[in-house]
Amino acid sequence: MRSDVSTVALSDIQHHIELAIAFSRGLTETEFKNDLRTVYAVTRCLEIISEASRRVSDDIKNRHSSIPWKQIAGSGNVYRHDYEDVAAQMIWETVHRALPALKAMVAEELARRDEQRPQ
Repeated sequence: MRSDVSTVALSDIQHHIELAIAFSRGLTETEFKNDLRTVYAVTRCLEIISEASRRVSDDIKNRHSSIPWKQIAGSGNVYRHDYEDVAAQMIWETVHRALPALKAMVAEELARRDEQRPQ
């Protein structure tokens, strides 16, 4: 069975959230900010999350209106085009404040899709 665009996007988001969290796990905020390789890796994860968010259906976005979909989609432009202004602090806060709610929503939607899949 071929997955629909939203399912693939949600799976991409989930995967890159998990990577971003794993990359920064065990680091203090100061250690994170001083680890350029980790900052770059997490920033790339956030770029991919941003792009994938654009492929999530309006139905899902409406069901989860507390998620700042426009900000998520727009953040990729900031990471790619205003990179000199992207501070490690902003990346750290995104991972620790914004991703948990998005992670929970994605897990809920993917579980919902699994329940609806014919056996």
